[in-house]
Amino acid sequence: MNRPRSDSPRPLPVARVLGIAAGVAVVMTIALAPPLAEPGLFRTLADERRLFGIANFWNVVSNLPLLLVGLWGAYFLARGREGFAEAAEKQAYWVLFIAVALSGAGSIYYHLAPDADRLMWDRLPIALGFMALLSTVIAERLSARAGSRALLPLLVAGAASAVYWRWSAQHGAENILPYAIVQYGAIVAVVTLALCLRSRYTRGGDVLIAMGIYAAAKINEVLDGQIYALGQYLSGHSIKHLLAAVAVWWLLRMLWLRWPR
Repeated sequence: MNRPRSDSPRPLPVARVLGIAAGVAVVMTIALAPPLAEPGLFRTLADERRLFGIANFWNVVSNLPLLLVGLWGAYFLARGREGFAEAAEKQAYWVLFIAVALSGAGSIYYHLAPDADRLMWDRLPIALGFMALLSTVIAERLSARAGSRALLPLLVAGAASAVYWRWSAQHGAENILPYAIVQYGAIVAVVTLALCLRSRYTRGGDVLIAMGIYAAAKINEVLDGQIYALGQYLSGHSIKHLLAAVAVWWLLRMLWLRWPR
């Protein structure tokens, strides 16, 4: 016997409701908050030494591990080692590792001759990388389908935040807020999901360790001059690049060691 059809709408999944609420909150924050110029400390480099004819030598070469670990991650995925319950889950990791490699290349390009136009090519892949990382965590903590569906909208939001920052600066009203929300909001979302929901894979706690390493990287960035003044060996900014590479390596290590539950 057939059941009568109901015209009542199906309830939205909790994840979709939370995603819509977060999106509305972000849009309202950007729309209502005044433009926020980037603090000068993030654009001032304590170590500007030129070595072997390369300006800002240590800030340049400290990006090589970031470039290499991104390429290593892409190579790992290309080898096809088992570590994914569903093949579609690899997509976000492909974007993540390629974005990391591009951010290393973009950061090298920027530090060779720092200016706002070059900085754009540093920040764009960083934004894409964080959005891809958030997509991976959604896939592993909520569902593979949710993570796959979220990937493209997240990438569009990440790219838009970097492009908008550059556009606003060019038009005399720099606003770093959308880009900051993309980066730091993604970190908060990743940590919250990792703490509240169990991963479908072993070694789920490695995401939190990677985020902790990246937090240490950002602290070193803020303390750039103070760290450089300790002995003028490496600046906090250069150490930030190295720690960011370690954080990505930790995620790659997680993929190498983990298995579906």
